[in-house]
Amino acid sequence: MDLKQVKELRDLTGASVMDCRNALEEAKGNFEKAQEILKKKGLAIADKKGARETKAGLIEAYIHANGKMGVLVDLRCETDFVAQNPLFKELAHDLALQIAAMAPLYVSPEEIPEDVVKKEKEAYLAELKDSNKPEKIINQIVEGKLQKWYEEVCLLKQPFIKDQDEIVENVVKSYIAKIGENIKVYRFVRFEI
Repeated sequence: MDLKQVKELRDLTGASVMDCRNALEEAKGNFEKAQEILKKKGLAIADKKGARETKAGLIEAYIHANGKMGVLVDLRCETDFVAQNPLFKELAHDLALQIAAMAPLYVSPEEIPEDVVKKEKEAYLAELKDSNKPEKIINQIVEGKLQKWYEEVCLLKQPFIKDQDEIVENVVKSYIAKIGENIKVYRFVRFEI
């Protein structure tokens, strides 16, 4: 076991030394595979913590250099101790930048009012009305278009600006795994002149 690899994996993932060592052993020394093992383990941990209450947190502010756009993000965690953690603050800042750059309208699909989703579905159905496709196929197409729309308007479903291969929701889950507490994007607001 190469201790240098364990340290590098720990620095990269934030996982414990023991978890890094076990992941490298399981991956038979393959660094990339060990990263994937730790990522899956971290997402499982994040899912378990998802139901825990988030009473603490912080408000992150970002004002663009030209002074014509700004963002406030209300990011919650379980304790004040974690709210002061540099990793938590880093996530809050990255989320503020994400909102500034991508201008989402909602935190998640569950937050979108039903009437807005209904109007969007109706618009997609109207587009496909004369397509002569079976109803089942039309419903699948509409569902696909809705998922694509969620990626545009929902913060947690957007590709992360710092890593387009990840969605924001998974980035938040990776921080939950690193920090060890539940984290929720409670709300945000974006102002632009």
